[in-house]
Amino acid sequence: MPGAFSRSEGERAGTHLLVMLHGYGTGEERMESLFATLPAGFTAAAPRGSLDVGDDVGWYLLDPGLRTEQGTVIAAASGVLAWLDGVLATGPFRSVSLFGFSQGMAMATMLLRLRPDGFRCVTGIGGFVPDVELLAVTEPLPVRVPYLWQRGTADHMIHPGAVQDTQEWLTANTALTRREFSDVGHVITPAMMVETDIFLREHVLDDG
Repeated sequence: MPGAFSRSEGERAGTHLLVMLHGYGTGEERMESLFATLPAGFTAAAPRGSLDVGDDVGWYLLDPGLRTEQGTVIAAASGVLAWLDGVLATGPFRSVSLFGFSQGMAMATMLLRLRPDGFRCVTGIGGFVPDVELLAVTEPLPVRVPYLWQRGTADHMIHPGAVQDTQEWLTANTALTRREFSDVGHVITPAMMVETDIFLREHVLDDG
């Protein structure tokens, strides 16, 4: 799985890994543009989705209601975990955290659901939690990982039902911090990255 990294392989040992997952119809370059906003001490890794979407990519097909076949979602997330295991072999890293925007937030949440003891914290922006009944039967998760959920009040890409379902799942399964930004649409803003910086410092750097 191709992707972008903020450090070369020889510079990663002893850093904290942040896996950054892009949205549907974009690519790893969108996450790469955020590398410079992260606190020192991190290695950022942005894999590229495997689903062709015109000239860009995504992680799995979505219908307008943000639904898809649950096996497809699990397969996509399992592919990222296999890629991640290869990255972890290039460390050793001090911890692993997740960051996702839009469909990337859905993917980050899926990774947490499949490997709940594998991540220090999660940041999700402008996304949602997929409805996957196969996993829901084993939830709530055994570990409540710190989760920062950020969204704009003018984000109409994620319909109100999905927002409500996401709120309910995150409340039941994570140590949730929610931030809303007035009149902000389906974007990542500088203010959101400031919140991400604070969150990562608190839950990763301050924890050692």
